[in-house]
Amino acid sequence: MTAGRAAVLNAPGELVVSEVEFSDPGPGEVLVKLVASGLCHTDLGVIAGGIPFPTPGIIGHEGAGVVEKVGAGVTGVEAGDQVLLSFTSCGSCAACTSAHPAYCETWLPRNLIGLMRSDSSGTVTRDGSPIASHFFGQSSFGQYAIADERSVVKVDPGADLTVLAPLGCGVLTGFGSMWNVLDPGSDDVVAVYGAGAVGLSAVIAAALRKPAQLIAIDLVDERLALATELGATATINGTTENVAERLAELTGGRGVALSFDTTGNPGVARQALDAASVRGTVLVCGAPPPGTEIPVDIQGILTGKVLRGVTMGDTDPATLIPQLIALHADGKLPLEKLEKRYSLDQIGQAADDMHHGVTVKPVIVF
Repeated sequence: MTAGRAAVLNAPGELVVSEVEFSDPGPGEVLVKLVASGLCHTDLGVIAGGIPFPTPGIIGHEGAGVVEKVGAGVTGVEAGDQVLLSFTSCGSCAACTSAHPAYCETWLPRNLIGLMRSDSSGTVTRDGSPIASHFFGQSSFGQYAIADERSVVKVDPGADLTVLAPLGCGVLTGFGSMWNVLDPGSDDVVAVYGAGAVGLSAVIAAALRKPAQLIAIDLVDERLALATELGATATINGTTENVAERLAELTGGRGVALSFDTTGNPGVARQALDAASVRGTVLVCGAPPPGTEIPVDIQGILTGKVLRGVTMGDTDPATLIPQLIALHADGKLPLEKLEKRYSLDQIGQAADDMHHGVTVKPVIVF
C-alpha cells in the first residue's frame, strides 16, 4: 500500500482532505504519482450533488504525473514515464474501435455513474474502508491515482505537467468540439456561449480556422476580454446586452451558422437555437443534472437547424493530446492565460473561485 493525501467527497458539499492508502494497480491499471490536477465544472457538479456519485469517494479527472507502478498486461507505459490522464473507455466496442472512444457503449458507467471497474482493480482505502476511486478512470484529487491504462497518455520527459494537466478534459472538450465536430470554415459565423475553460479553448480552436466572425458570449467582462485576446472578433455580455439583438446585428439578421453552448444551461441552448441561421448547428456539452431538458419549438428548427450533443469533444485523447501539446509549444495554445494554481488544502477555495468566475481553470498542485 502507498500512503498519501486526497480530497475525499464525504457527501454533496463536503470535500475533506484526508489520509488514504492506495493499493498496487490491478491488471490494465497504473499507479501514478500526481504532480497536478485541473478542476473542471463536472467536478463542481458532483460536489454540488447534481451528478450522481457514490460517496465517500475521490473525484477529479484532469490528472498529470509520473507512473510509479504498472499492473499486469500494461504495455503502453512504464515506471518513470510522465503522463496526462483523461477519460476511460472499453477499447472494444464499435465506437472505441472506430476512434470515437468518447461514445464508448459503457462510457457513463465507466466514467461517471457507478464507476464500473473489474473485481481485480486496485483500491483506495480510508481508515481501512474502501472508498470510490475510479472517477473518469482516475480520481485525480489526490497525491496518487490508480488509473486505467486507457486513461493514460504518455508525454515527453521534459513536459511541464502542471501547465498541461487541464488537457485531459476541459481543454480537450472545448478544442475538440470546435475542431472535430463543428469544423468551422472561413465563411462561417461562429458563436461560443460561455467563456470558461471549455469555451475559451473552443475560441482558440476556432480562431486557428479564421472564420468570418467569432463571437464570444459570457456574463463576465474580464473573460470576454480574454476571449478577445484569444481570437474572438466580437463579444457580448449577456448581463448588460440583449444577446439576440446583438447577434442579429452582428450577422445582418442571418443568424449564427455554428454555435457551441458550453454552459449546460437549457435556456442558453434554446437561445442559441433561436439565433441559429438556416441550416445552422447548435452543439451542446456539459453535465447538468439528469433529467434536464432543452425546450425546442419544432417550427423553429424546420429550416434545417441541428441541435447536437457532444461528449469530450468526440476525441481520442491519445491522438489529440499530443497535438495540443505541440500547439502549446508553438505558442498557439496559451494555457497559462487560463490557469491559476492552488494547493490541495486550497481545493475548496479553488472550487468556490471557479464557481464564482474568479478563476477560469484552477490547477491543484501536489
